Amino acid sequence: MNTAASSSSSATTRRAFLRKSALAGAAAAFPAVVRAANLNSRVQLAAIGVNARGYADLHGCASHPKLKVVALCDIDRASFAKADKDHPGTPHFEDFRAMLADLGDKVDAVTVGIPDHMHALAAVEAMRRGKHVYCEKPLAHTVWECRQLRLWAEKKGVVTQMGNQIHSSVEYRLATRLIREGVIGKVKEVHSWLSITGNERTRLLEPPAPEPVPKGVNWDLWLGGAPTRPYAGVYHPFAWRDWQDFGGGGLGDFGAHIFDPVFTSLGLTAPTAISADHSGINRHIWPTRSTVRYTFPGTEFTAGPTLALTWSDSGMKPTRKQAGISGDLELPAAGSLFIGEKGNMVLPHVGGPRLYPVQNFKDFVYPKDLKGLNHHHRWIDAILAGERTSGGFHYAGPLSETVQLGNVALRVAPPVVPKRGTNTVAQPPQILWDAANFRITNNPAAQALLTKSYRPGWEVPAA
Repeated sequence: MNTAASSSSSATTRRAFLRKSALAGAAAAFPAVVRAANLNSRVQLAAIGVNARGYADLHGCASHPKLKVVALCDIDRASFAKADKDHPGTPHFEDFRAMLADLGDKVDAVTVGIPDHMHALAAVEAMRRGKHVYCEKPLAHTVWECRQLRLWAEKKGVVTQMGNQIHSSVEYRLATRLIREGVIGKVKEVHSWLSITGNERTRLLEPPAPEPVPKGVNWDLWLGGAPTRPYAGVYHPFAWRDWQDFGGGGLGDFGAHIFDPVFTSLGLTAPTAISADHSGINRHIWPTRSTVRYTFPGTEFTAGPTLALTWSDSGMKPTRKQAGISGDLELPAAGSLFIGEKGNMVLPHVGGPRLYPVQNFKDFVYPKDLKGLNHHHRWIDAILAGERTSGGFHYAGPLSETVQLGNVALRVAPPVVPKRGTNTVAQPPQILWDAANFRITNNPAAQALLTKSYRPGWEVPAA
């Protein structure tokens, strides 16, 4: 895809696009889109991270007929083997910054499938250069980083997508349609839950003993902006999610998935208050058990002026009575319960919606005209068309901010301790969130946790 337009013609095209588009601030006609306008061309993709989700994103994008993989980047040389079978001869890089600098306009778009603590810098370095970005959930590691990714996408006019693939699934699309069509009436409250714990993968409470760095792993690049620490196998390649310096625990891992149909169906944006309790937390690991309570402004799809959304993990979930379930049916291991004026909807994580009480919906016929969509291809098609996706950073940013605000609330909340002589516990204090001004108005300790410190040379630039 060759850049043929001059800077002045690009600016003219951009102004014309913004005048005509009903999606101002979405995908403006900057050079990458101009190149993509040639339907005989192909989107040139570089993959940042080619293991686990990184490989899945690479594979999902590469099946698009108008995409060409031009570079592979990973800090672990062993990770290239699988990708090389699919894309033999594709150049390898260790450092995404060097890759982006070396390849320049040979790259149109990138996938970011690396640990959460490095999402923001990789995505921003790509967007600064006018590259389209597909970034894995939960988009970024802190509330501030999530905000910056949205702002950079708006500033550069790039086409973005968060990697919560279930957003495009028929199950979540059907659930959204049922809520928006008022099948259960206006929604009064929502409960979302997860079976695993915040430290499910390691069950550790403190950093493990140092181990030798495996051959082929660039541990310094893996750490990136995180505090320096010795290598241990519990961090790379997967169990990093348990550690506060690298991931977001159970909420950070699954919140962007499970909250997605809640946000989409109800038109949510930002909570105004968050509180949390947990089984105990330190500076290293996420808690084994946690509950987070969000208050959102009401929307046209909610029953009142506010909506309560409760998150719980470690197998805690609503009761069958709350859901209106009778007989031998059970709530799924993970999912959401929408409590409505006319009935309830249970939406399993990766499963179709179910309506309760059964007798309320005995004559209801589920729509059959919806289909699942290819989440990766939707992003590439949007690049080629100069449009934005429904899962772009304009949407994924506020959703991911909500996820990370829950983790902020967990880090400042005291553990649950019953009142002396009773079985009751005190209600945890709320943190009050002013999204427009990016400010927690009543808790300086929580305000400080909206961002983090970076190792020198690894700072994320502000938009």
